Amino acid sequence: MYVEREASVGEPTSQERRTAEQNDRRILGNVVQCDGARATISAYADDVDGAVTGLWTVGKMISINLGSTRTVGLVYGIGKSDRAWSNEGQNPIEVSIELIGEVRDGAEPGAKPIFDRGITTYPHIGAIAHRIRTRDLQAVYDLAGRHSITIGTLSQDETIAANIAIDDTLARHFAIVGTTGVGKSTAVSLLLRKSIAARPDLRILILDPHNEFAASLPEYCVRVDSKTLDLPFWMFRLEEFAEVLFRGRETVPEEIDALRDLIPAAKNLYRNPNSGSYIRRGSDALTADTPVPYRIADLIKQIDERMGMLESKTDRPTLKSLKTRVESAAADPRYRFMFNSRLIEDTIHETIGNLFRVPHHGRPVTCFEMAGMPSEVVNSVCSVLARLAFDLALWSEGKLQLLFLCEEAHRYMPADPRLGFAPTRHALSRIAKEGRKYGCYLGVVTQRPGELDPTILSQCSTFFAMRLANEQDQAIIRSAIADSSASTLAFLSSMGQREAIAFGEGVATTMRLKFEKLSSELLPGTAKREEAASSKSGDDIDLVAIVERLRNVPKPTPQAMAFAEVVDSGRQAGDPDYRKPPATTRVQSDDDFDMRYGLKPATFGLRPQND
Repeated sequence: MYVEREASVGEPTSQERRTAEQNDRRILGNVVQCDGARATISAYADDVDGAVTGLWTVGKMISINLGSTRTVGLVYGIGKSDRAWSNEGQNPIEVSIELIGEVRDGAEPGAKPIFDRGITTYPHIGAIAHRIRTRDLQAVYDLAGRHSITIGTLSQDETIAANIAIDDTLARHFAIVGTTGVGKSTAVSLLLRKSIAARPDLRILILDPHNEFAASLPEYCVRVDSKTLDLPFWMFRLEEFAEVLFRGRETVPEEIDALRDLIPAAKNLYRNPNSGSYIRRGSDALTADTPVPYRIADLIKQIDERMGMLESKTDRPTLKSLKTRVESAAADPRYRFMFNSRLIEDTIHETIGNLFRVPHHGRPVTCFEMAGMPSEVVNSVCSVLARLAFDLALWSEGKLQLLFLCEEAHRYMPADPRLGFAPTRHALSRIAKEGRKYGCYLGVVTQRPGELDPTILSQCSTFFAMRLANEQDQAIIRSAIADSSASTLAFLSSMGQREAIAFGEGVATTMRLKFEKLSSELLPGTAKREEAASSKSGDDIDLVAIVERLRNVPKPTPQAMAFAEVVDSGRQAGDPDYRKPPATTRVQSDDDFDMRYGLKPATFGLRPQND
C-alpha cells in the first residue's frame, strides 16, 4: 500500500499498512480530479503480477493523504474509461468517491485521531489514496463521549462496533423505514432492549398492529388488547367520543353541538346528584373535554329532557338520532373496553398507571395489541393514548420519560389529510414538535415513508433506512439525508438482511451498519408462527372457534348473574347506600338483558313483566 515518503511530513503516525508480501512499488491510486464534493482517483484494478486485488469496491471508505490531514471519502462508483479488459498488463480504472470529512492526529503523540465533518484542505492532483486504516475508521464514527449503545457492527469492518448516541436518538425522535421482510421489527426489538438497559427510567408504549412485540420482550412487557384494555368513555374528548359514535363517518354538527352542551350537564349530575341540570359557571366549570366521570344513563336522560322541551321541537329528530347512536355504541361489544364498568367510578389513576407503567414493577413496556380491532376503535384509542402520553410528560415536569412507538405509522399519520383521524394526527404532531422538551419521545416505524405525513417525518432527527425498493420512498429519504452523504443512498435498493444506513443526530456521520443478531425465540412474531405451525399439524379447521372470534360477542352467564349482587343503576359510587338493592327489584337468572348503562329492559325490546 502507501509507503511513507519524505514529502509527507507533519503526521506523527505512520501510514504504512502494507503486508510483507505486497509489491513495494505499487501505489493504490492518485487523485486526478476534484471538485467541492467529489473526487476521481486513477488506480489499477490488478497488481503488477496480474492478480485482481479487489481493494476498490463500492461502499468502502478510503483516505487521501495530505500530510498533516487525511481526507476521508466513500467509494460510490468504479469503472474503466475504455470499457475493455486486458489480460496483458495492468488495467487502469477510475474510482469515484464522495468527500465526507477529514481526519487529523491529536496534538499529543499517541492521541486518538480526530474526525471533522467538512473539508478544510481539498486533495491536490496527484495526492495518494489508500484504504482507510482501522484507527481512522474508528475516529470517523466516534461519538465524542456521548452516552452510547452498541447495536451492531460496521458493514465495511465487522471488527468495529456500530454505536449510536441513545439520548440524542430518543430525545430528538427516530424513524426506522424499510420494505416488508428486511427486519424492521427485529431492529425495533433490538433497539428497545438496548434502550431499556441504557435508560432504566424510560417507559415505552408500543402501538402494535400485528400483535408481535409482546413475545419478543417477555421480561419487560405488559400486554394490553381489546379484552384487557380498560379505557372509560369519560376519558375521551368530544371529538374522540364522536369518532366512536359516528363509526368513522362524517359527523353531524347539530349532534356534536348537542353533545357539547349535554355532556357537561351529565358530569355535573355525577358530581352533584341533587343539583339537577344546573351547570356551574366559573373557574371550576366542566366542559365536554374534561376527564371527569359521568353516566351514560344521565346523558340519555338529558337528551330525553331536551326532547321534551317545547323550544326543542325542531331539534327532536337530531336528538333522537343522537340518542340512538349513544345507545347502540354502549351496547356494541367492540366498545366493551369503554362501557364495560358496572359502576362509574373515578379510575383515572389506575387506568393511566396500568397503561404507562407507573410504577412499572420491572416491566416498563406496554404493548397495545390492535389486531382485529375496527379502525374507528383504533383511531379513537390511539388519539387518547398519544394525548395522555404528552400530557403526562408535560405535567410531570420531565420526571416521566416516555417513548411512544408507532409501528405501521402511516396508518395513523397518512400524508393525505383527508385520510386518517385528525385528532390522532394532531396528538402525534404535538409529540413530534414539542415532546422532547418535556420527555415525551416519538418512534416511527413504517414500510412506506412516502405515505407518511411529512411534518411528522421531518421532526425525526435520526433515521435507520433499511432496504427500500420504491422510488418515491427513496426520494423521501434522499431529501432528509445530508448532501455530503447522498451517494450512500445508492445502496438502499440492494442492502442485505439486517443492514441499515443510519444518519442524523444519533450518529457521528452517515453509517452503514449491520444489526446484531437476536436469538430465534426473541424475534417478533416467532410465537405466532410457531402457533400457526402447530395448528397446521391437523387437517381439521375449527370453524366454530373462528366464527366465535369473528362475532366477538360474549356468551351470557346466567349462573354468574344468579349469585351476583343486584345493583341499582340509578345509584352510583358516591351516592348514599348505593350498594343496597331496591326492595322491589327482581332479576330473573334467565333474563338476557344488560343494565350496566342505566337503561331499562324495555329499551332493548323486552316486554315489561308483570308480577
